[in-house]
Amino acid sequence: MSNIVETIKADLTTAIENDKLVLPTLPEAALRVREIAENEDSAILDLIKVISTDTALSARIIRVCNSPLFRGARAIENLNNAVSRLGMAYTSNLAMGLAMEQMFQATSDMIDKRLRSTWHTSTEVAGICHVLAQHYTRLKPDQATLAGLVHLIGVLPILRYVEDNDIQISSIMLDNVVDELHPRLGTAILKKWDFPVELQNVPLEFGNFERKVAAADYADLVMIANLQLIAGTEHPWNEIDRKSISAFDRLGLDPEMDLNEEEDLNAQMEAAMALLK
Repeated sequence: MSNIVETIKADLTTAIENDKLVLPTLPEAALRVREIAENEDSAILDLIKVISTDTALSARIIRVCNSPLFRGARAIENLNNAVSRLGMAYTSNLAMGLAMEQMFQATSDMIDKRLRSTWHTSTEVAGICHVLAQHYTRLKPDQATLAGLVHLIGVLPILRYVEDNDIQISSIMLDNVVDELHPRLGTAILKKWDFPVELQNVPLEFGNFERKVAAADYADLVMIANLQLIAGTEHPWNEIDRKSISAFDRLGLDPEMDLNEEEDLNAQMEAAMALLK
């Protein structure tokens, strides 16, 4: 079985190096939203027109708008008011991120389960990133949310490869392949999708606990959000001495502080994680 692991790694690595790996493409809805967001002449009505063609996406955005994080004096019942409340930038990034959910599905039960689990983790990390960005940095909460949603995007081509080639492999061995290859693949995908430069290296850097940068960035947010998510579990990252992780200093966080014990902050994180599901 170990030979299968090495074969998968070799095949994918060779494909990456020769630029022959078929990377996923952004869903049509996400492409159209980004096109409008990047056009200086676009107006909120243009964005509303595109999003309104996707009933499920429209409903999700209205639900987000009515969540505890954004709720105003009255409930929002239509997309026009929801986008006006959230703003064009936040709505655009949120819509792009949520449109990607459809990519995390498969026909094989095992692969489908893993993809859905990956998306679930991504949404929880995204929610925590939003709150951390809002309270501890000058980074944009909408970009922070998107960073969380895409930090595991490199898992997609690996699981697709396993499914397409009908490879029989244990979960433990598949984890080994995913853990080794997904960061590099994730960055390659975000570069292909022409994501903002500040987001492109998030998949590659969020697990680099020795990284040194001048100021807090989106990789720092995703790193700390992941650590917050796994707190109290048997995840191997919990064996790392958090005092040695400089990202905590850059965010102005005490590495020994349990964010779950900060009632207001914890409530906001719970709300943020729930609104993307």
